[in-house]
Amino acid sequence: MQIIAMLTMLIDHIGYIFFPVDITWRVVGRIAFPIYCYALVQGYLYTSSRAKYLRRLLIIAVISQIPYNLALTPGGWNVVFTLLISALVLLVLDKLPSLWLGIPVVAAVILVMEFFPLDYNAYGLLLVLIFRYTRSYGLVLAHLILNAVYLVYYGWTVQMISIVPTLFIAYAPVVWNKIERWRIPRWAWWSFYPGHLAILAMVKVLWFREWVSIEWRSLLNL
Repeated sequence: MQIIAMLTMLIDHIGYIFFPVDITWRVVGRIAFPIYCYALVQGYLYTSSRAKYLRRLLIIAVISQIPYNLALTPGGWNVVFTLLISALVLLVLDKLPSLWLGIPVVAAVILVMEFFPLDYNAYGLLLVLIFRYTRSYGLVLAHLILNAVYLVYYGWTVQMISIVPTLFIAYAPVVWNKIERWRIPRWAWWSFYPGHLAILAMVKVLWFREWVSIEWRSLLNL
């Protein structure tokens, strides 16, 4: 699972930076994000310390920000901030006496995530909630509906491919469990996102022979 997520994300980012016209790279890359959302939910549920888990997410998000701005989007927040906010929402929902009371919380966070230039915006939170609170047929249906909504309103055609890992998680648990057994060291899993972005940023500068300026005002949507 981790290896698939890392490789498909790397392919996606290489295509985004160096081969923007060839959509094949982006199609393969759509596999990565659902796996990261699934991994976030599993990590949140089974970690020995949620406080430490959230702290690690925050550290990785901060470390990744400048490499993300230099390599991918000069005026946006990297995807680990999206996952961190999603994990915080899960924490709040778990503390409420009723899940229904969490609806206004989720709605408010969605508005905030749509306002600021977060990678994947509210889509990331909604997908995390789908992995947390749905199973089997409901999981696939909810993910399919989410993709359909973003296809209609935002034209996210390529994002429809992201349903593929969800199908495996829901309908082929034996196969998925075997995939999950291929473990890599924790340090490699946590450091891959900022590390590969930093390398891609350096290669990008050498490739295009121009420096990318970070759009600090855009980060706050000013």
